[in-house]
Amino acid sequence: MKTGFARLALVLGLITAAGPFAIDMYLPALPSIGETLNASASAVQMSLTAFFVTLGVCQLVYGPMADMFGRKPPIYAGLALFIAGSIGCALAPTVETLIAFRVLQAVGACAGMVVPRAIVRDLHTGHEAARLMSLLMLVVSISPILAPLAGSALIAVGGWRSVFWAVTIAGVVGLLLAALQLQETRPAEHRAETSWSGILTGYRTLLADPAFMGLTFAGAFGMSTFFVYLAGSSFVLIGHYGLSPTVYSLFFGLNAVSFFGAAQFNGWLARRFGMAGIIRVASTGLAVTMAALVAVFALGIERLEVMTAFLLVAYAFLGVVTPTTAVLALDHHGKIAGAASALMGSLQMVVGSAVMGLAGLFADGTPGPMIAAMGACAITCFLVAQVSLRSATAAQVPAE
Repeated sequence: MKTGFARLALVLGLITAAGPFAIDMYLPALPSIGETLNASASAVQMSLTAFFVTLGVCQLVYGPMADMFGRKPPIYAGLALFIAGSIGCALAPTVETLIAFRVLQAVGACAGMVVPRAIVRDLHTGHEAARLMSLLMLVVSISPILAPLAGSALIAVGGWRSVFWAVTIAGVVGLLLAALQLQETRPAEHRAETSWSGILTGYRTLLADPAFMGLTFAGAFGMSTFFVYLAGSSFVLIGHYGLSPTVYSLFFGLNAVSFFGAAQFNGWLARRFGMAGIIRVASTGLAVTMAALVAVFALGIERLEVMTAFLLVAYAFLGVVTPTTAVLALDHHGKIAGAASALMGSLQMVVGSAVMGLAGLFADGTPGPMIAAMGACAITCFLVAQVSLRSATAAQVPAE
């Protein structure tokens, strides 16, 4: 199937970005939500936690649906639920209602987290898949770069409810793009071969595959460095270093630029050196950079510009690790790409949420605990990647 890389990446990227947009744009609204709904900080925080947990669990349902019914129907269903949940959040009269609709919103957002990865695997393997996945992530990068700024601006003009109306519009745009621009990539004969019993067998196969599981967890711990930063950066950069919310949003976006900018070289790097090779090098670079940052801070050098420089380098390496581990893990599971994508996404979300919660127990508003947790995640990513790559077959050999 010949589909333009740029157009397909734009459509899949915008569909995928619905969920991250609902997270990143929502972060500046947390204090004002508590004030308006007369809710405690922990209750408001629960609306974020519930979103993450639901994202992790419900991906396991969308993967089999995408294999059994094709790629487009689950996207339609998911975006419809996402739109309904967003409207409910915008109209929520209590924090309990808000949490309930955030769960519904996350149930819908799962479709965008799972199905686009399966579509990439339907169309390409090897370095071409790495190239398309990186282009998709470039489109998704608009969320951490612009969403916090956009959220702050909307809150200032129309209050926190305007954030959810904006997210509703994003969901409608994604639904229209899916209907008008996206082609079905799961042939009917392949759908007919898929059943729930087959999916369960597929999950058992995936869980028993050391290469798939290892690469999935390598990507999970790599992304956990970002999850920890997501949870703690506002307290550190605003509370400890004294940045304004606007300047904080710019710093947040700067790391995203490094991540997604580096990711655009993945196709060329994979073609030249092989995906296994660049995962080894990039995971090593991530671990060494974060270990050096931990050492520098342990010596008492806690300057903001020092942390920023190290993080820019670290997230460039992460921009190579994340998409290539995903592509290599899926490369040999084409017949159950939907289920494989779902299991990968679910496990990575669970790991990231668990790490984020554990790091939060040690957070004190200073950069030390956050940096230490990020360093531990990076080193774990390196160790898991090196072990799992021994079980992985050659990245350029496509699976049927």
